[in-house]
Amino acid sequence: MNRLCVHTITTKPWSLERALQEYKERGISGVSVWQNAVQELGLKKASTLLAGSGLDVVSYVRGGFFPAAESAERQKAIEHNKQMLDEAAAIGAPLLVLVCGADPVSGLSKSRDQIRAGLEAILPHAEDLGVGLAIEPLHPMYADTRSAINTLAQANDMAEYFDHEKIGVAVDVYHLWWDDQLQDQIVRCSQGGNLLAFHICDWKYPTEDMLNDRGLMGEGCIPIKEISDWVDAAGFEGYREVEIFSNKYWSMDQGEFLDLIVDAYNKIYK
Repeated sequence: MNRLCVHTITTKPWSLERALQEYKERGISGVSVWQNAVQELGLKKASTLLAGSGLDVVSYVRGGFFPAAESAERQKAIEHNKQMLDEAAAIGAPLLVLVCGADPVSGLSKSRDQIRAGLEAILPHAEDLGVGLAIEPLHPMYADTRSAINTLAQANDMAEYFDHEKIGVAVDVYHLWWDDQLQDQIVRCSQGGNLLAFHICDWKYPTEDMLNDRGLMGEGCIPIKEISDWVDAAGFEGYREVEIFSNKYWSMDQGEFLDLIVDAYNKIYK
């Protein structure tokens, strides 16, 4: 199986229709769909387009953001995640990726409690729809508002608390490459059957923007092949999902950018 998957956010300037066409032409086998791409087209049209694309829909991105100081806001997040689960099922995505959120007023500990409560609230709906929930730990630089889950160990703790086939973790090298416990934690999540997704890009140096300056694979300092080997050794056989946020690359011709992605991928995974 060709294990190359591209997130639609990676080629953000393209419509969903254009992205699927271009991915297919270059032999890319999988697509992870961001909600904005579906909203621009409409759920029904997006579902029809994806069903006929010849690409595997790998995941739907992104749910989460459960913590908030006010209970009404937490409930709003729960309802939003249920809606995203409905959309994931409609487009044939087996997985909803979760950026779990954090509230700087409540603090990290309470935010983690609220993440757990949010997962408890949406899990029955996910189970009914047959859509998995992937907890994605984010780099600690995002611990203020984006995620109180910042290490793979914390994500594993959360997944193991539920011990449910529909809850696992997404490993993103951009967020986790620095962790000296990463290999052991990859083994841990694989042993529990919790390793659901694997995202790749690179950490450029010096980084000019902590959010929107990710690099092509091989362009930075992340040992992507080594981490990929750990993931494969742990029994993961799913897609390697290219997820790049980059003002630089979004501003260039997206066809040329996609060619660079395929070339960089092939150089790593010879």
